Amino acid sequence: MKTLQQIFVAILVTVFCSCAEQKVFTEKDIQNNKSDLKLWYNAPAKSWSMDALPIGNGYLGAMFFGKVYEERIQFNEESLWTGGKGSWEDYNGGNRPGAYRHLPEIRRLIEKGNYKDANTLAKKELIGKIKNVSNGHFEGFGAFQPFGDLLVTSKSDRIYQDYRRELDISNGVGYVQYKANGITFERTYFASYPKHALVFQFKNNSNEGVDYEVNQDNVGSDSNMSFENNQLIISGELIDNGMAFESRLLIDSDGEISFTDKTLHVRNAKYLNLYLTAATDYVNDYPNYKGKDFIAQNKKIIESLKQSNYEAVLKEHIADFSALHNRVHLSLGNNQEQGKIPTNNRLDSYAKGGLDPSLEALYFQYGRYLLISSSRPGTLPANLQGKWNDRTAPAWASDYHANINVQMIYWPAESANLAECHEPLIEYIDKLREPGSQTAKDFFNARGWVVNTMNNTFGYTAPGWGFPWGFFPAGAAWLTRHAWEHYKYSNDKIFLAEKAYPLIKDAALFWLDYLSKDEHGHLVSFPSYSPEHGEISAGAYMDIQIVWDLFHNCMQAHDILGIDDEFSKQIEIAHAKLLPLKIGNWGQLQEWKEDVDDPENKHRHVSHLYALYPSNQISTNLTSSLAEAAKVSLDARGDEGTGWALGWKINLWARLHNGDRAYKMLRRAMKLSLDDGWGEKRNMLDGGGVYSNLLSTHPPFQLDGNMGVTAGIIEMLLQSHDDNTIDLLPALPSSWKEGTVSGLKARGGYEVSFTWAASKLVSVTIHSKSDGFCKVKNADIIKRIELKANQIITLNATLDVIP
Repeated sequence: MKTLQQIFVAILVTVFCSCAEQKVFTEKDIQNNKSDLKLWYNAPAKSWSMDALPIGNGYLGAMFFGKVYEERIQFNEESLWTGGKGSWEDYNGGNRPGAYRHLPEIRRLIEKGNYKDANTLAKKELIGKIKNVSNGHFEGFGAFQPFGDLLVTSKSDRIYQDYRRELDISNGVGYVQYKANGITFERTYFASYPKHALVFQFKNNSNEGVDYEVNQDNVGSDSNMSFENNQLIISGELIDNGMAFESRLLIDSDGEISFTDKTLHVRNAKYLNLYLTAATDYVNDYPNYKGKDFIAQNKKIIESLKQSNYEAVLKEHIADFSALHNRVHLSLGNNQEQGKIPTNNRLDSYAKGGLDPSLEALYFQYGRYLLISSSRPGTLPANLQGKWNDRTAPAWASDYHANINVQMIYWPAESANLAECHEPLIEYIDKLREPGSQTAKDFFNARGWVVNTMNNTFGYTAPGWGFPWGFFPAGAAWLTRHAWEHYKYSNDKIFLAEKAYPLIKDAALFWLDYLSKDEHGHLVSFPSYSPEHGEISAGAYMDIQIVWDLFHNCMQAHDILGIDDEFSKQIEIAHAKLLPLKIGNWGQLQEWKEDVDDPENKHRHVSHLYALYPSNQISTNLTSSLAEAAKVSLDARGDEGTGWALGWKINLWARLHNGDRAYKMLRRAMKLSLDDGWGEKRNMLDGGGVYSNLLSTHPPFQLDGNMGVTAGIIEMLLQSHDDNTIDLLPALPSSWKEGTVSGLKARGGYEVSFTWAASKLVSVTIHSKSDGFCKVKNADIIKRIELKANQIITLNATLDVIP
């Protein structure tokens, strides 16, 4: 049987041969397009966030600068966090036992309309505990930490020519090449997931070789350095919480190696291979979070590397990385000449209105690259900055922000054919149930479990230490949607029964206890805040919409698994009583139960549009009046925002089937930013965009902006949320008149590839992973298709099967 890609290529050749004005795509063209997936520059990086280039394997992340004389490679280990029990003897995940006793009075005040006093009391009694907040440090809560800098000095002339710095995102490999003093220098950088290591090669073509010096600086720690068996070993403990850590740098070179004054000297070397691994004693095991034998782990990794060689490690890495990244191909038009221009210059031209569809495709694939690099099975999930951070006090602690941000990071995981990269988040969510259940008891006297806005790696599930941003008990319910989506894309009933349903059920238990009846008998979240926006209320609609989803998914899981009849009945009754969505006095979808939305408000959060995306409670097909109200609200908020807010708006406009508006937001999200976000005031209204290294800026850099755009481009091309329907080109912008995409995933267990020309579908190939049926939609044409497991079919523009 032919592979899906072979069939797809054959279709492209057949279809495009019949179109006189269109290019004929061949398998070689597709491979060439993959090789164009590169960021490149003709100068070294100056800024960590704006210029340096990221590599990662989930466990470890690094940013390389490509400096000529002294290379800087800043690196992180995913579990190196301050905070937790070791930093504060009173640490208990932020919980305040007995805080729930104040809920009746807060609710009474809200019912009387005394919102000011209700908010004052909530702010006093429902905030989470923290040791201290000063100068960007959240003492007790902690923050994701940089492990250190690897500094490699090449003893060469500082004057250089023919410089190129590059990141090949299809293979996960970085390169630097330049000439100095008549010598060609080459460097290669990659992060091997199979070998659990960062790997760097320094080469030159000097007849005598070149002298190198290697140093490693560590941040915020008491550490010791030693050198043995060609390994530079640094071990110690974080000053804040005593977290134990170790890094081992294995050196392989044809030069003479020595170690003096805490510096590694390599003389007359034509090559220098460096293999770096690092680990801590952290274990994601509530309540202590300690116990890993990290030294034994590091020794085992180093021994494995010793048994191999550089070429084998690189080959293994490329095979591993490209197997994931190359599942999806996207071409939005042929402008390969643009690839000959440095990426920063392309962005500058793009910001001035230039057309560059291959840059847009590159940015789409860059999101997939970043997810692969920061989230692999067995690792912690990606945080606000993935696995990359150079500051001891990063913005928002570089934490797991559960009022949209960590969720957005994983929006494209399933649709972009990276289900394995979704697993770390789902496993992490499962680990939050136990600490989250204590928070549910202490703050709400409720069953089940919750997560609020800010979450660290030590089970901080309590509300944050400030209002209104810190209070968001719906975080857990939203997170369970990821487990549900993982099931919907895979049809894996074992996963549903053993992992997804227990998470969903326990989250639903909390809401059965927490919801209260309003004066009309509707169930509302009480008290509630619309995330980071507005004052205390009885019925912020984001809560209601998330709970609607949670209960709906719970009922569907019951029907699929045939279990928990009595519990399902309770959920069904509560679901029917939830406060229904309302349209306000200026035609908007209401953000609160009260009709108080301000049409002049440009706030970055559009939380009440959760029902449109990522949920599917509102759709243009089934709830057109609510969809129109959502459009009114979205229009009023405007086209500016932070990086992640712009990414969300792309998805929202795509769900409204407005491709040109979604594309406008895409271009805005890709606007070149020259502000690293660390000035006196972060601009949360119109500060979003990208840096020259294509990292999205909040500002500063946050991974969610990249991932929101990647998810949004998929929503423009393919949607599968409505009624078991695969909707093709539902929000195609007029700028993308022709294109091809292969390997996208649709709910129901389908892999979908298609091509279009003159803004119309030409053909589509669908690969079913299991028995079942779906409806395929293209414009006004809908066809019902039945498929067997592993069956591949191809349909033409009228959705008839091509024999």
